[in-house]
Amino acid sequence: MAWPATFLGAAAGLALASIPGALLGGLLGHVLDRRLGLDSWASLKARLQGEPPILEQDLLFVLLGRLAKSEGRVMELHIQQARAEMRRLGLDEAGTRRAIEAFTRGKQSEKGIQVSLKRLQGRRPAIERLLRSCWQMAAVDGRIGQRERELILQWGRWLGCSTEQVESLGAGFDTPQGLPPTSRNSYKDALALLGVTADCEPAVIKRAYRRLLSQNHPDKLAGSGATPALVRAATDKTRELHNAYNLIRERHGFR
Repeated sequence: MAWPATFLGAAAGLALASIPGALLGGLLGHVLDRRLGLDSWASLKARLQGEPPILEQDLLFVLLGRLAKSEGRVMELHIQQARAEMRRLGLDEAGTRRAIEAFTRGKQSEKGIQVSLKRLQGRRPAIERLLRSCWQMAAVDGRIGQRERELILQWGRWLGCSTEQVESLGAGFDTPQGLPPTSRNSYKDALALLGVTADCEPAVIKRAYRRLLSQNHPDKLAGSGATPALVRAATDKTRELHNAYNLIRERHGFR
């Protein structure tokens, strides 16, 4: 780990006032490094370019927000997945607010992502957790889009991983059909899951989907005191409903 302001401060102090100046300059520089979160020359460059590094506690949700917005529209399933990550991490009220702010920031900008990811290089467990969460967010709508895949592979390179390593962490999320493993990916099963028939009007199908989505909303269950197992089951059910609705919508040709 390099402390750029510490080095520069010590060098300037040495030039101006020999050893005492170097000590004082290094001390002041180190305070600046700590305050600004500068721990590498890359982070200093990003700061000078107006791209301060993202705090590590915010980084995951910035990335999830970036993925959710990467193909143009943030869906309810993206928001639910972000909230599932918040519950997994056991965030309190203040932590949840901070995570939501980071998710929103990620939707709006990618500034600071590169330098922040490079700071994680060498921390294998943290890297694997981060990338798995990214793959899961990318797959939550039933398919991993090209832009989502490109982003995750790029982030993996900045983390110091090979393409093969990054893709291996996505195993199980990206099936050959582009859907997460499920037994309900046929048209007939999709109709049965939503409780509609092939001759139903689009408005009827939409109402059925929204009603079931509301009944199985993980946040509602979590707020009513449901067990973590029930919340996870509701999250899986919501994903199945979304996949079924997408299949029917594509077959019937409505938006």
